[in-house]
Amino acid sequence: MLPSSAVTDEALVEAWRAGDSKAGNLLFQRYFAAVYRFFRNKVDRGVEDLVQRTFMACVEGRDRLRADASFRAYLFGAAHHLLRGHYRRERALRRDEDADERSIVDMGASPTSMLAVRDEQRLLLEGLRHLSLGDQTLLELYYWERLTGPELAAFLGVPENTARTRVRRARLRLEAELAALATIPERLKTTVDNLDRWAESIRDALALPT
Repeated sequence: MLPSSAVTDEALVEAWRAGDSKAGNLLFQRYFAAVYRFFRNKVDRGVEDLVQRTFMACVEGRDRLRADASFRAYLFGAAHHLLRGHYRRERALRRDEDADERSIVDMGASPTSMLAVRDEQRLLLEGLRHLSLGDQTLLELYYWERLTGPELAAFLGVPENTARTRVRRARLRLEAELAALATIPERLKTTVDNLDRWAESIRDALALPT
């Protein structure tokens, strides 16, 4: 028997849809940290509840998940839907307002997960939180969860080329936010020039419950 780490998401999804609860549990164990990280840098309270509700949504909707679809895109799609609903309720957004078009800073949230110890890490986290929620989510899925082009396309519901273009534009907007927030030019340069490395350096810390 293959170790659980060697079993693909697709195989686990197929078994789970066929009624194998152990396969579902393995999927949840595999992605708990990622979903926790998804919410931790975007909300200031209720992270555990949102994580639980995300997995419950996956349980309830598992029969709608195609066997050949990306489970990660499906999972983060469910998390994103709940996140938008969270901000609609918590911040009393108008019917014509979309949380994805506003930053969490604009919506009054202030996540306390500032675990960064380096200036570049703090600058990056703050820059992400000043982006629109849509851009923040997209970049975090790209840098922290390493979603592929096809997975990002499935998450966004757009062609892959469009998804890649959105990532590039979101990164440009992030660089502009970093420039506006930076107080030391050298910190800005090292952050922008090594964005992948700084993003990686805070990735695991955000997945740890406080």
